[in-house]
Amino acid sequence: MALAHLLDNLGWGRVITIDINQEGVPSIVRGHPRITLLQGDACEEFENVRTIVGSEKPVLIIEDSSHTYENTLNVLRKYCSLVTPGSYFIVEDSICHHGLEEGPSPGPYEAIAQFAAENSSFEVDRSKEAFLITWNPTGYLKRKGSS
Repeated sequence: MALAHLLDNLGWGRVITIDINQEGVPSIVRGHPRITLLQGDACEEFENVRTIVGSEKPVLIIEDSSHTYENTLNVLRKYCSLVTPGSYFIVEDSICHHGLEEGPSPGPYEAIAQFAAENSSFEVDRSKEAFLITWNPTGYLKRKGSS
C-alpha cells in the first residue's frame, strides 16, 4: 500500500503483487486503483505480468518470496527482461546467513551472486545499502544503460 501511495503522489505507475495466497489481503488494498493482485507462483505468472506491464516504463521489480536459492534465482532469470535500463531489480532478505543466521542456506545472497555472474546486463549497486546496514546486501541490482 505504501508503494501505491508514493505512486499516487507521483501521479503515475502501478504495483503488481504476486503471492501464493492473496486471501488475507485487506479490502482497502484490493480496492486501490494502482494495485493489481495476482495469485500463484511468481514464475508461472510471468506472462500475465508481462502483459500487464506492456510498454510501461520505468519498471522496477522487488523479489520478496520464499528466499530459497532456487526460487530466487528462477525469479531473477525469469523477470530480468522486464526491468528497464537504469532501473532496479531488488532482492529482499539476502541477509539470510550473511549478517543474520536465519533463513534458507543457500539463499538469496548466493542466488544474486550466481545471477550477477551469468548476466552482464546488471550490476550490484552497493551504494543503495543505506548506512552500511541493510536487509538486502548485494540485493540492489541495477540494469545497465540509461532509461
